[in-house]
Amino acid sequence: MATFELEGTLKHLFDTQTFASGFSKREFVLEVQDGKFPQMIKFECLKDKTSMLDGLSIGDPVKVAFDIRGSEYKERFYVNLNAWKISKADGAGGDDEPPRGSSSFDEQFDNEPDMSDDIPF
Repeated sequence: MATFELEGTLKHLFDTQTFASGFSKREFVLEVQDGKFPQMIKFECLKDKTSMLDGLSIGDPVKVAFDIRGSEYKERFYVNLNAWKISKADGAGGDDEPPRGSSSFDEQFDNEPDMSDDIPF
C-alpha cells in the first residue's frame, strides 16, 4: 500500500480513546493550505502510535506520514488516514504559498473573474 505525507498546522487534538479490548486510538486535525481555502483533515494514531502526539501543541507546524485504510461494515464503507510518523515541520517554506507548479483543482479557477461571493464551494 502506498504511503503519503502532508505538512500543515495542528488544529485539534482529541483525547486518547481506549476500548474494552485494550485497543486505543487518538485522532487529530491538520489544517492544510490548498489554494484559497484551507482543508481540515482528520487523522488517527493507533495503539502505541498515540504517544507521537505527546509534546505537540495546537498551532504547531507538523509533517505527517500516513497510510489510507478502507473498510466495510454492514454495507457501509469507511476511510481512515492512519498516521504512523509525525514530526515538527522544519519551517523551510512553511508559511509561504504552496508551490504553484503542483497540480491543484483550484488552479483551474484562479483566472476566473471575481464574482464577489465568499462561498467556499
